[in-house]
Amino acid sequence: MSHVGFQDIWLRIVPAITERIGSNPQFNRAETTEISIMMTGIPNVGKSSLINALRRIYIKKGKASKVGGEPGITRSVLSRIQVSENPLIYLLDTPGVLSPRIESVETGMKLAICGTILDHLVGEDIIADYLLYMLNQHQQHRYVAQYELDGPCSDIETLLKKIAIKLGKTQRVKVITGVGNVNITVPNYSAAAYDFIRSFRKGDLGRLTLD
Repeated sequence: MSHVGFQDIWLRIVPAITERIGSNPQFNRAETTEISIMMTGIPNVGKSSLINALRRIYIKKGKASKVGGEPGITRSVLSRIQVSENPLIYLLDTPGVLSPRIESVETGMKLAICGTILDHLVGEDIIADYLLYMLNQHQQHRYVAQYELDGPCSDIETLLKKIAIKLGKTQRVKVITGVGNVNITVPNYSAAAYDFIRSFRKGDLGRLTLD
């Protein structure tokens, strides 16, 4: 969806909030007309980004919540953040929360692909492997053009090697052999996996519904 399309949705949020709350009378509504709302959800789904977008659109103010491309940026409940003047609306940003028990490995891997779990806790090579499997399962082969491959690939090591070479993500290592030490060039698989995962999260590899 384009930025214009998202802005159209954002412009509907405050009127929708006002209508919903106005239709539910509360004992103190006559004395206190301001609205306070707590933002909750799983990590890294854009809670802080939504707050900042609403501030930018409705009151022409800059960022109030720190954002980033990984879970755990918001670590505590912040003070109330104003996002609208009329009606007066405040939002409370909160840390993302996951269930203490993930029902299956498959569910966990889908959450990891979306960035709701810190990559290093799962392993970027493992996330990249599952992502490649899902892309191929759904016939989503945009990664072929993205990394200038000859065709779809089903082996993650082969793919990461090609990505590393294309991006220049290689390193020289010393190998001890029977005839002496030899310097060879090897792909940086971790850097290649990092690029592959983040290209998907940015939308460069096409849209994919994991469920």
